[in-house]
Amino acid sequence: MGDYPKALSYHEKALTIRQPSLPSNHPDLAMSYNNIGNVYYNMDDYQKTLSYYEKALAIRHQSLPSNHPDLGASYNNIGLVYYHMSDYPKALSSHEKALAVRQQSLPSNHPDLAMSYNNISSVYYNMGDYQKALSYFELAVQIGQQSLPISHHRLLTMEKKP
Repeated sequence: MGDYPKALSYHEKALTIRQPSLPSNHPDLAMSYNNIGNVYYNMDDYQKTLSYYEKALAIRHQSLPSNHPDLGASYNNIGLVYYHMSDYPKALSSHEKALAVRQQSLPSNHPDLAMSYNNISSVYYNMGDYQKALSYFELAVQIGQQSLPISHHRLLTMEKKP
């Protein structure tokens, strides 16, 4: 783990192979852009991460229904980048969009909803709105307790946060 240059090289090769044979708005290209963005995210290169995540989102907007879970994942990823860049208003907007898509497309106790609530909670906490942070955190924990085993890493991580 941690060989990001090699991972980046493989994902870029996959994109290069896919591009000539797929339409420019094919979801597999979005997946490639997202994967490249993930590598840059793990390398803490948030500007490049954002660029690739936005390419993935643009393709997903063109090729998927407006309530497709992959759109929620894209908004979530973009929100995480803005969060790490300390751009909390943009992080909040992206996480709210992720939540809206996930509420339309996933069961009410799905762990991804808990993730969205937890991410929104973290943004509000960092913006100093502790009451809203607590409200969203409680929703995240409630869903997590319903849908995840007690020892699941997501639930344990949620419970460690403020």
